[in-house]
Amino acid sequence: MTVAVYIFVMALVTYLIRMIPFTFFRKKIKSRFFRSFLYYIPYAVLSAMTIPAIFYSTGSIVTAVAGTAAAAILAYFGLPLIVVALSAAAAAFAAGFFC
Repeated sequence: MTVAVYIFVMALVTYLIRMIPFTFFRKKIKSRFFRSFLYYIPYAVLSAMTIPAIFYSTGSIVTAVAGTAAAAILAYFGLPLIVVALSAAAAAFAAGFFC
């Protein structure tokens, strides 16, 4: 019974989060500032969740920095995600041997 209540509350909260913006914002948002703000929210939240996890994922800050630097450099040059991810892991692994 308790699990059913938890699932119901979770479904209700999820529904409300998706429904409330539709009820309050009937017209198209015309403010460039507000539209720009809403556009960048997913990137900011993803960064806020990912960056700390990167630096706490390994036992050493040096290996985390090496992997992050490799990923940033390869991503800057537009390489595919799988190449960036595997290269970052390899750089962190290799840095572990030297530190």
